[in-house]
Order: sequence, then structure tokens, then C-alpha cells
Amino acid sequence: MTAVGRVAVIGDIGGHRAQLTRALVRLGADPDTYRLPPDLQVVQVGDLVHRGPDSPGVVALVDRLLTDQPGQWHQLAGNHEGQYVDTPAFDWPEVLPAAAQDTLRDWWGSGRMRVAAAVTLDDGEQVLVTHAGLTSGLHRRLGRPRTADAAAAALGALRETDPAALWRAGTMLGGGAPDFSAGPMWAEAGAELAASWVADEVLGVQLPFTQVHGHSSVIGWERGEPVLRAPELRDRIQVQRADRHVAVTAADGLLLGIDPGFGRTAHSRWAPLLFPEATVTA
Repeated sequence: MTAVGRVAVIGDIGGHRAQLTRALVRLGADPDTYRLPPDLQVVQVGDLVHRGPDSPGVVALVDRLLTDQPGQWHQLAGNHEGQYVDTPAFDWPEVLPAAAQDTLRDWWGSGRMRVAAAVTLDDGEQVLVTHAGLTSGLHRRLGRPRTADAAAAALGALRETDPAALWRAGTMLGGGAPDFSAGPMWAEAGAELAASWVADEVLGVQLPFTQVHGHSSVIGWERGEPVLRAPELRDRIQVQRADRHVAVTAADGLLLGIDPGFGRTAHSRWAPLLFPEATVTA
């Protein structure tokens, strides 16, 4: 196990290289090379690309960090990376240059870009990090793993054993009814991720570990103020507006959303989620 230090989990960057570098410098990275300090590990939840002005620059920067500091940068895949490492699932006006596409495919093929990561805190508590979250239905299908380490391993194995479950899209792709077994690349934060665990409360099922996800949020930041998208979750939500983090309680557990909601332009008020004494264990 890597020595305990700081673990920062960075939400969807969406092609905004300047926002990524600013966040890294605030975490102590070298302001010229962006080399990470030795006490820091970073987990990035995917959706590095699209929307913003410099997706190729984001990919190049992360590639350098993965190459130079492979034990400190942990890259996860999102549905936008899926456009290049899996069968394209939706139309998107921006297409990455061939070199950036090849880099993403190399990460995925070599295992440097993963499905999930587990973070272990100094008290032994575990946190599962994925792009969109592990729904209760998929958790059940995986045999209800009790630790984030086991869940991360089971999700990673889906690449070979059941890729359809891994990339299973719910209501966010093509509309339709929410799918409580939507996969970790596509689950909608309110209607599928949180709602699936709330539904399981009735059955006495517990969420066995905290989850951190990007991809979508139970609230919207479009007008600078949160607008609730899932009214049935209202009493379960806590919002940290300065960092654009949203916590939802469900099934005696916690779901932490950290998608900053970047579009073609980014927001200056956001921050990674920081665990001050932790390590990435899976």
C-alpha cells in the first residue's frame, strides 16, 4: 500500500486545461511543470475531454503525469472517453485529433485508464470512485461487494466479462425511464444512482461504502444557483456551493457528486474533493 498522504479527486474537466492546471497548482504541483508533490495522489473521474477549448492539451498533460508519476495519478474513464475506447454511443460535434484519440486508446488498452478506484482513509473507511456511480442494481448484480476495493475490482472485470453492463446507458442517453442498473459510465445522479439506493432502503439494504462520482449532479448550476432536479431527494441533499460538491444520503450511506458542470466555458468557483489522510488502494 502506498504511504498515507493526501488524495484529491478531480471532477469532470471537459477540455478546460486552464482549470485543471490551476487546481493542480493549488494542490501543490509545480507551477511550471505541474509535477505533483510527493504526498499527493490524484484520482480523476473521467470526462477529461469535449466542451472546453483544449481537450488535446488536457490529454497531453495527463499523459505526461501518467508516464512520469504513474503511482500518483489515477485516471478513470468517462462516457466521453467511451466515444474513443468503445463503440461511440452518441453524436458529439467535437472530434478529438487522431493523436489524442490514440492516447486515450493506449491508456484504456494498457490499463492506465480504469473503470474505478478505491480510496482507503486512515481510519480504514473506504470510498469508491467512479465516473457516474455504482447503482444499487449493478451492485446487486456484482454480488453486493462489501468493500470499495472489491467493488472496484468487480467493476474493472466487467471490461472482459460483461462490457454491456459496464456501458449500460439509462435515461441520460435517449431518454426513457430511469434504469436502476445503469452502468458506472452513464448512471444519472438523481434518477438512477441516488434513487436506486433510496429504493433499496425499503428492503433493508445498506450502501456499504461512500461513493464519489462525477458525470452529473442532483442539482443544476446553470444560473449560478442550484436548481433541484430530483425533488424527491430534497431532504437528503447537502450542497457545498463554493466547491460545487453535493452530498446525498441514501441507504445509510453517502453519495458525493463532484461534477463542476463545465460547459463551453468553465466556472472559477469549484475545487477537487480532498481527503487529507488517505491512499488509493485499488
